[in-house]
Amino acid sequence: MNLALFHRPLLALLVFSQFGVNPYQQPAQPPQPAQPQQADDVPVIDGKVGPCSVELTITDADNKPVFGATVKVHIAYGFAGVRKLDLEAGTNAQGKILFKGLPLRVHSPPVEFHASKNDLTGTATYNPGTECQAKRSIMLGKVVALF
Repeated sequence: MNLALFHRPLLALLVFSQFGVNPYQQPAQPPQPAQPQQADDVPVIDGKVGPCSVELTITDADNKPVFGATVKVHIAYGFAGVRKLDLEAGTNAQGKILFKGLPLRVHSPPVEFHASKNDLTGTATYNPGTECQAKRSIMLGKVVALF
């Protein structure tokens, strides 16, 4: 048996592996198109830093859900609050949004969720240390200057 014939396939495999090419690998599947999000689907924002979550419902002064309201939150966590998490998302047609993956322990609780749409604003507070899975409502209203 000729050893040169035996070494050629091994040499070819070695060369292909050095360049990140695997001749035995199946061709890559084209990425599947993302499913369009329905207006009724609750948007889910995952902070990926903990087990807690809060579901928010945003309403106007007439207690009707607000579509497309922007909800922002800034969370400081970890030792002395050195780690930061800033999340922002919009509400669905029912005025709902779910923030999950939030840390159990935060620096200077409670955490404040700020919602706004046009000239309307509102705030909700949440302390994951006392209530890890929570539901809150925010009623949007006009800001009134007192001076």
